[in-house]
Amino acid sequence: MQNGGTKRKFPFDLKKVGFVVAAIVLFFLVMDLNNRLSELSRLSTQRDDAQQVVDNLELTLSVLNTQIAYATSEGAVEQWAYEEGHMVREGENLVIPLQPAGATQAPLVVQTATPQPISNWDVWLALFLGK
Repeated sequence: MQNGGTKRKFPFDLKKVGFVVAAIVLFFLVMDLNNRLSELSRLSTQRDDAQQVVDNLELTLSVLNTQIAYATSEGAVEQWAYEEGHMVREGENLVIPLQPAGATQAPLVVQTATPQPISNWDVWLALFLGK
């Protein structure tokens, strides 16, 4: 009994090989889709953050343009002239009150904020829940 001429055949079914190849390709496609979705999420978050910064800057620009418009108006010039420039209109008399000699200034009372005591329960709640 010699086996010299017969070779063992392995079952080689094209449908099974095609299914395995399709499963591998599908696996890599799903992995690529997952990577693209995570990248989309990251970029969307960055876009939203950038849009918020742009909105804040546009609001700041609007406020600054309003301040510039007021600063170049006649009302601002008159206000500065009366309050800081010590100027008067025709017919008005400038009066600057002086303190009598030897008078002491009233001390300025600066109120300091007193910290509110926080219970341990509130500290732990804020630690775990982020409130």
